[in-house]
Amino acid sequence: MNEVVFEITPEMEGERIDKCISNYVETLSRSYIQKIIKEGKAYINDAPVKSNYKVRVDDKVQFTIPDCEEPDIPPQDIPLDIIYEDKDVLIINKPKNMVVHPAPGHYEGTLVNAIMYHCHNDLSGINGVLRPGIVHRIDKDTTGSLIICKNDEAHRKIAEQLKEHSITRKYRAIVYGRISNDEGVVDAPIGRHPTDRKKMAINERNGKPAITHYKVLERFEKYTYIECQLETGRTHQIRVHMTSIGHPLLGDEVYGNAKCPFKLEGQTLHAMTIGFIHPSTNQYVEYEAPLPEYFERLLQILRAK
Repeated sequence: MNEVVFEITPEMEGERIDKCISNYVETLSRSYIQKIIKEGKAYINDAPVKSNYKVRVDDKVQFTIPDCEEPDIPPQDIPLDIIYEDKDVLIINKPKNMVVHPAPGHYEGTLVNAIMYHCHNDLSGINGVLRPGIVHRIDKDTTGSLIICKNDEAHRKIAEQLKEHSITRKYRAIVYGRISNDEGVVDAPIGRHPTDRKKMAINERNGKPAITHYKVLERFEKYTYIECQLETGRTHQIRVHMTSIGHPLLGDEVYGNAKCPFKLEGQTLHAMTIGFIHPSTNQYVEYEAPLPEYFERLLQILRAK
């Protein structure tokens, strides 16, 4: 068991306790913190507390992070495309149609099942039993580079860089329409869609800050090939931002056009480059996942038109 104790400062006052803990220990997911609170392992001034408690200045917060449990998820011998590996991190080139971590009703065939088989017990346990080693994720139908943390110290250091927005994350995408300017920035907060809870949307009132830089790489008759660099990493960020400026991603069945003229499995989006300060060497490292075959073929088709 790992006990954490801190006091509420004026800038934290009025926040929900689960949000405060999430901000204080950025390596824990909000849902995992709520689980800890529900199990009675969080206290305010030595009294048990509920997730919706709003903190006050000088409140003393105590909570216990349980020891890492053996995940009740079957390791599976699923081939991995490994870009780089050492004792701290594993950089994976994730294929299309692969979910990153298990969820209710989806406990097999995920990236977590594959890395559990590959790494055995060498995975961080900070994010709970369903997400061993997972410090960030990309959507099921998005391909490309993903960092897996093999111990808790590496997880903490990578999570801190994610929180500070210092990790380099460059994506390649093909969008509908010809983008006229060579580069641009979309700076618009993203939150849950007001009526469709499965979707994200530009949400000025309740959204979190989100910034995407984009650069045109190639223009086609009806489409544009772009590079997007993330400053923040909100759910569906590139997909929502590009849709908001009238250029949804080709193949995006959620935010894009209803009919796609090409046979695709979801959005044409690839996490190409990931760069970060290595948790052991403290040196900046950068890795690149090559474009998947379907993406290369699509570019060839568009160039031939």
